[in-house]
Amino acid sequence: MSPSGACAGARIRFCGPSQLDGWILGTGSSILSALQDLFSITWLNRSKVEKQLQVISVLQWVLSFLVLGVACSVILMYTFCTDCWLLAALYFTWLVFDWNTPKKGGRRSQWVRNWAVWRYFRDYFPIQLVKTHNLLTTRNYIFGSHPHGIMGLGVFCNFSTEATEVSKKFPGIRPYLATLAGNFRMPVLREYLMSGGICPVNRDTIDYLLSKNGSGNAIIIVVGGAAESLSATPGKNTVTLRNRKGFVKLALRHGADLVPTYSFGENEVYKQVIFEEGSWGRWVQKKFQKYIGFAPCIFHGRGFFSSDTWGLVPYSKPITTVVGEPITIPKVEHPTQQDIDLYHAMYMEALVKLFDKHKTKFGLPETEVLEVN
Repeated sequence: MSPSGACAGARIRFCGPSQLDGWILGTGSSILSALQDLFSITWLNRSKVEKQLQVISVLQWVLSFLVLGVACSVILMYTFCTDCWLLAALYFTWLVFDWNTPKKGGRRSQWVRNWAVWRYFRDYFPIQLVKTHNLLTTRNYIFGSHPHGIMGLGVFCNFSTEATEVSKKFPGIRPYLATLAGNFRMPVLREYLMSGGICPVNRDTIDYLLSKNGSGNAIIIVVGGAAESLSATPGKNTVTLRNRKGFVKLALRHGADLVPTYSFGENEVYKQVIFEEGSWGRWVQKKFQKYIGFAPCIFHGRGFFSSDTWGLVPYSKPITTVVGEPITIPKVEHPTQQDIDLYHAMYMEALVKLFDKHKTKFGLPETEVLEVN
């Protein structure tokens, strides 16, 4: 049989060199396009995951702030009535022996302060810390933090975590954020707070840190406290300071320098129902403030899944904490009222100057005035 006969039933088409190159180029282009589409989808999903991780990081702290202490107290009491009562008894015994630890500065953990969750927390808003002057490790400091806001999210992130690298910006300085002493009576919550370097805002604690803990300590006091939180609302820059002089007296007794700080944007992250003076709502808030130490606020942020709904997640608004120039304070063991008034006036003037110098950098108009009550 001839070769032509054997191949009579088969038709084979051969491509020329130019046709083959075109087919390869076309296929390569399609693959490249598909890969680009795949990477863009992966990046989009990654971006969404990052944002959700940020939301979760913020929400875990908000819930810890609001309910962790009460929830753990209830669980501890309930556990006493179960077969696991021994665990509750052991923890209760630990509480008794460890009761005064918060008054001595607590038990900070660099591991906790460096958790990745705090970087997600920082990036959600975002939050940043601005240094304007160096601090000496041979001195102790009292930082006045303004404004309080609803939860003081900026001051917490900047001084109770390493998300904004406070230890690198102020080397040799140990920050202690001072908060309500009642928080340290709550099981589990007290451990969480102490791990971040948070301590009770009372005279015993501050006296200890400024006199028996060496130098390089920075006590951060949210001077306006609960009263200031009642005026926290977007678009308003108000501080409660005129009659708050206790921190100045402490600074004089220990010779600790005063440092004004202002968190631009702190009041923007939650919306609050503001009760007028003389209303029943404000009366209830003031009674809580007087007898319990905090004022209940009716506020809301965004929802967990959507920014178009209401919830406990704060709005994603930039917060910038600016640390001002230290005011040198002499040591006066028994300061007179005249001494206190003098340095209090100097502090108020320094705070207003700090606000005016930086306000336009962070979205406020030149005409914006800091209201000092």
